[in-house]
Amino acid sequence: MSGVNDRVEADREVRGAFLVRTGKTQQSWVDPDDPLRLEFEYVQRIAEILRVTILGRDRDARLRVVHLGGGGMTLPRWLCAVRPGTAQVVCEPDGELLAEVRRKLPLPPRSGIKVREVDGRSGLAAMPPDYADAVIVDAFDGLHVPGALATTEFFADVSRVLRSGGVLIMNLADESPFGWSRACLAGVAEHFRHALATAETSVWKGRRYGNFVLVAARSTLPVDALDAVSRQALFGYRALAGASLKRWIGGAAPFTDVAPRDSHGPTSGHTWYG
Repeated sequence: MSGVNDRVEADREVRGAFLVRTGKTQQSWVDPDDPLRLEFEYVQRIAEILRVTILGRDRDARLRVVHLGGGGMTLPRWLCAVRPGTAQVVCEPDGELLAEVRRKLPLPPRSGIKVREVDGRSGLAAMPPDYADAVIVDAFDGLHVPGALATTEFFADVSRVLRSGGVLIMNLADESPFGWSRACLAGVAEHFRHALATAETSVWKGRRYGNFVLVAARSTLPVDALDAVSRQALFGYRALAGASLKRWIGGAAPFTDVAPRDSHGPTSGHTWYG
């Protein structure tokens, strides 16, 4: 039975699909009957990064993936369909949202997806070293990335949890002059030698607020392949890596646990998909 405070609502155009909303922000789009269908552009970018990195390895190996931020469980469902047997842990602190998702969008049986009602920082801290092949950070408190998930200490813990060859994938959102994102990536650079950030060209040029999808690793990334799939995106994505990304970060100082800072939302007031 639906209520006035429900945040999971049926898509009016696609039968059987659902949207997860926070205010005007559409957090997730899910079709439980077709988990391979990814509607949001930034989710498609994350899926492509996973295909080019950890999913391109030995298919007999059992992967472990940690999601900080759950929403409608779009990516965990996709991974379950693409790579059955993957062990996944989802950390999501919003108990009311989890209850609504479980009621309206139950996960498939024997999915290998474990959902923990805990914030991302605490959930990650409880994990052993060398545990995960990927840590995916897609966590928003309303319109904001929590500051606790953008500090140099947080990225040190991500590095601790990742296996050799593992990747950090993070969804950010910002607009020109990108002060918050530069500081966030400066923290990433302190713990990961290799990184690539991708966004629509219009976002890089400062024309509008939008998503950045970051991938970082201690070992070498397949930059050419990642750049190629970015350029094939429908709305024209551009990737920055290596010296170009370092120049973009510039002299930004990383956030710390002493003075964390949430990201800011769009100043335009328009509906944003994040």
